[in-house]
Amino acid sequence: MKTVGLTFDLKTDYAFKKDDPPDANAEFDHPSTIQVIASAIQACGFKVKKIGNASSLLEKIGSLDVDIVFNISEGLTGRNRESQVPILLEMAGIPFVGADALTLSLTLDKIMAKKIFIAENIPTPKFFELKSPEALANTNHFKFPLIVKPRFEGSSKGLSENSRVENREDLKKQVEFVINTYKQPALVEQFISGQEFTVAVIGNDPPQALPIVQIKIDGRLKLEDKFYTFARIQSDRLEYICPAHINADLRKRIMELALKTYDAVECRDFGRVDFRVDSEGNPYVLEINPLPSLSTEDVFLLVAKEIGITYEQIIGRILDSALKRYNLE
Repeated sequence: MKTVGLTFDLKTDYAFKKDDPPDANAEFDHPSTIQVIASAIQACGFKVKKIGNASSLLEKIGSLDVDIVFNISEGLTGRNRESQVPILLEMAGIPFVGADALTLSLTLDKIMAKKIFIAENIPTPKFFELKSPEALANTNHFKFPLIVKPRFEGSSKGLSENSRVENREDLKKQVEFVINTYKQPALVEQFISGQEFTVAVIGNDPPQALPIVQIKIDGRLKLEDKFYTFARIQSDRLEYICPAHINADLRKRIMELALKTYDAVECRDFGRVDFRVDSEGNPYVLEINPLPSLSTEDVFLLVAKEIGITYEQIIGRILDSALKRYNLE
């Protein structure tokens, strides 16, 4: 029987610092999620060894005694934080599930990811970066409404009702907030009014796009100006609808773009691609997450049900994709 190590970051392990925003630990998992994933791996016929975060891995790396590591660790600080566990495993020659360090760094940094999308002709909202609020004075080539995001955060960190801006004064205020609170540049993006979707992808050579999930906010599928915020994730105002209520042509375009995006950043084993679709039916890739939440409250359980398999089986498929990649089946 093979042993699978599990690397993760727990919300309960995070020590808030004095100037941290309230969503500083948003990307980390609840202990219950780790238990559900561990149980799912066991149900697929493996032994599980819980390793913990990057610091814990560093302490134990010489004596792990595992066949492969299932990595869902988000890392601790900086734009390369998601790469901390993969780079340690790579250095030690230990196989692991999921994207490698390069892909994880490139995709957490939304601007670097968008540069790849543009190079690969993947439609993404127009954008610019502001490293200081003062730099706004030299920038005039944009149309409102815009949305302001931290450059390298996940889990909708830094996104609130104030993130969508319609005038220069509000734009400056929100850019100041992002730079001062998250200690990083602001990504300012064309706001796409319309509908929102997310597509889970699993596997390699070829990867498989799973049924499209549509985002419903405040009971509405036509979101127009509404969007994913940190507060909405924490509330019951957000719902996932699967299958998405769209025609076959849009479904095909979104699925194809999801796979193209997954390949463009060399994602492995599993990932999730987020979209907005404008009122004319044009899809735009907002971002790709090669380390998406596997919580049973997120989309992977929903798409498993839609294709007629269990949550345990979908975790098994992700793990099998990695084992096959390393010729460890």
